Amino acid sequence: MIKGMKLQKAIIVMVLAIIAFAAYMIMSSNGVKWSKYILEICGLFLMLGGLLFLYPILFARKDKEGCVELDPDVPVETGKPIED
Repeated sequence: MIKGMKLQKAIIVMVLAIIAFAAYMIMSSNGVKWSKYILEICGLFLMLGGLLFLYPILFARKDKEGCVELDPDVPVETGKPIED
């Protein structure tokens, strides 16, 4: 499902943010003065990841009935109608 909704980049950015935060925690405990810049990078990654998660919702296409398709590239399989 993640691949279908094109959210891989958002997942990667969030993982990078977590890695940057872990690096900040290690660097700040060792007294490195420029560790705050790593924390800023972590925050930027988190904001970018949030925007990338919203991308499919903001740019979704509407179908004929007015419903929003979150994954317009995948064709919808129509089943047979239920017979009584």
